[in-house]
Amino acid sequence: MASTTALFVTGVTTGLFAGGASCAAVQGGLLAGAVGRRATQWPREAWERSGLFAPVGSFLGAKLASHTLLGAALGLLGAAVQPSPRAQAALLMAAAALMVIFALDMLGVKAVRRFVPRPPASWGRRVRRSSKSAAVTTPAVLGFLTVLIPCGVTLSVELIAITSGSAITGASVMAGFVLGTGPLFALLGFFLRSAARLWQGRLTMVTGVIVLLVALWSLGSGLRLGGWWPSATPPATAAETVAADTVTINPDGSQTITVQARTNSYTPATIMAEADRPTTLVVATSNTSGCVRAFVVPDLGIQKILPTDGQTDIALGARKAGTLTFTCGMGMYGGQITFRQTAAQPQSPAASEATS
Repeated sequence: MASTTALFVTGVTTGLFAGGASCAAVQGGLLAGAVGRRATQWPREAWERSGLFAPVGSFLGAKLASHTLLGAALGLLGAAVQPSPRAQAALLMAAAALMVIFALDMLGVKAVRRFVPRPPASWGRRVRRSSKSAAVTTPAVLGFLTVLIPCGVTLSVELIAITSGSAITGASVMAGFVLGTGPLFALLGFFLRSAARLWQGRLTMVTGVIVLLVALWSLGSGLRLGGWWPSATPPATAAETVAADTVTINPDGSQTITVQARTNSYTPATIMAEADRPTTLVVATSNTSGCVRAFVVPDLGIQKILPTDGQTDIALGARKAGTLTFTCGMGMYGGQITFRQTAAQPQSPAASEATS
């Protein structure tokens, strides 16, 4: 399970840098139409008292409520299904693929338009018909119903909410996303219909490039979380690694590998150890927060939530020569352990018993 705070920050940054203009292109007309209609049909005194803050605020508040509830439901779905690290990685990569399609569509690539997921046309017609109402509650109703007309980036964040496996964390990432899109929606509301034209042309192209960059970042995270990220051979030798006290050979012939989990990294991220020795990985934390507390070893299907302070022992067994990767629950930070067979390596007691 990824950190609630880390996913909230991810939601905010995704909404701010990628989702705002994308969602405004799909949903912004609803707010602009509703606010513009209030200006012409509300009594003059009521309009002057409320200004634009009331309709814009009610629209964004209701939008935040509906998406937060959806995020909680998606998190519960993920908890019920309990996807493995590689299933979560596949969902992240699916989210990245969706973002690539939406980005290419924004950039004017006609070949991808038939692959762009769209909500049922009947939903859009019903929501847009409700925007014609002059009722005081209309902006709030429209804001709540935007959950039925998601933009492309929203669909991708919804997949991330599923991977969270928690109602609170799923709600957090969706709430963060809506808060991130808030500034552009507020700006759109204050500029009314004239601002809707801003989302055309060059700004749409810029948004497409940003969404594409976010997609590439999500793809890399998915590859790392699934253990499919290409690993490089570390330059250090096993002797140098042992001398640094990262790897300790115990009297019984086993070895202990110690990794420090910091708020934004694992140290060291590149480790060399001896193959064919019973191995224990110790992950130490000290006032650690963020997604690094969700520790994953993809190849072994291991998922551990690390304490804020303390250490967590993970039995890796006697590993054969090769590379074993580890990562945080979001695929943002990771590292690798390279197990090598040494020429003068003594057999451990367990290995000796197995050969006698």
